[in-house]
Amino acid sequence: MEGFKKFLLQGNLVQLAVAVVVGAVFADLITAFTEGFITPLLGIFGGVPTFGDLYFEVNDSRFMYGAFVDALVSFLLTAAVLYFFVVLPVSKLLEKIVKAEEATTRKCPHCISEIDKQAVRCAHCTSEVAPETT
Repeated sequence: MEGFKKFLLQGNLVQLAVAVVVGAVFADLITAFTEGFITPLLGIFGGVPTFGDLYFEVNDSRFMYGAFVDALVSFLLTAAVLYFFVVLPVSKLLEKIVKAEEATTRKCPHCISEIDKQAVRCAHCTSEVAPETT
C-alpha cells in the first residue's frame, strides 16, 4: 500500500493530472470561442450564422456535418494556439539552452573529443592544449 501511495503522490503524476484538467478546460474555452465568435464571423461571409445546425438527410437519416465543421475549426484553433504559444517558444528556449551548453566545450585538436573550453589538458588523450579564452 505504501508503494501505491508513493506512486499517487509522485510529482509527475500530479503534474500530468493538472495538465489534463487544464487541457480539458482550455479545449472548452476554445470551443466556446469558436462557436461564439469564429463561426458567426465565418457565417457573415457564407450566409450561415451557425454551422452546428447544418445537416443533410439520406433516407430519413440526418447527417450533422455542421457540428463537424465547428469541431474542425475548434481543433485548428487549438492546434494553432498551442503551436504558436507553447511549442514554438519552448523550442526556441531549448535551442538557447543547447547553444549555451555547447559554448562551454570545444574539440581537442589532437583526438577530436569534447573538452572544456578552459582545459589545459585533454581528459581523453592527455595531450596539452591551450585554454580557449572567451
